[in-house]
Amino acid sequence: MSKPVRYQNKKNHKRRKYHHDDKLNSLMNKVSLHSDDSDNEGSNIPEINFPIAMWDMEHCDPKKCSGRKLAKFGLIKTLKLGQKFNGIVLTPVGEKCVSPADAEIIQTNGIAVVDCSWAKIDSTPFEKMKTPNPRLLPFLVAANPINYGKPCQLSCVEAIASVLFITGSSDLAEYYLNKFKWGRGFLSLNDEILNRYASCSNGAEIIEVQNDYLQASQKSRAEKGMPEYPSSSSADESD
Repeated sequence: MSKPVRYQNKKNHKRRKYHHDDKLNSLMNKVSLHSDDSDNEGSNIPEINFPIAMWDMEHCDPKKCSGRKLAKFGLIKTLKLGQKFNGIVLTPVGEKCVSPADAEIIQTNGIAVVDCSWAKIDSTPFEKMKTPNPRLLPFLVAANPINYGKPCQLSCVEAIASVLFITGSSDLAEYYLNKFKWGRGFLSLNDEILNRYASCSNGAEIIEVQNDYLQASQKSRAEKGMPEYPSSSSADESD
């Protein structure tokens, strides 16, 4: 009579073990999903007190799209065409440059970007992305694998991080960029100019700093026999 009892206990033990392992694997998967792909040092997640959003035009390869990846991590909200966003929106139809003066708007209403292909920029319906605060980004150089080294052709995460850095949330900018293996390269490429932008008071000062930087940079490149920055017009997709 003892043998069936021992067999039954062993079977139940195995079932409990498998159930425990399943729960452990599920937990580890969740931790992995929210961990930094390029940095597993376990840094603290910064507090995000305002919305970060995007209009996704679905132009880009989902496997290369930084906006889709941020959505996967729960770090960005997807907006519908026609939906109004009261925060700062990065869009080519903006007339003012983003600056530290926009920090209060961002803290209250957030940041939004448009996830679209640079090859389809002319056909993107920006008029359906309604906002009282359209903004342009100043000169910055992309570090994403698709448009590396090209001026102004930033991915969604680079654009978001730029606004965060310029408006005083550099820790949050780094957190977003650290979700990508190449993310730190963006800060390295643009360290000097980003810090200069962040020290400005308004959009007019940002433009002055941008123009001075470009003039000095092009002169330095010419003296070193380096070509000018490549054109910002391209048929490549943003990622």
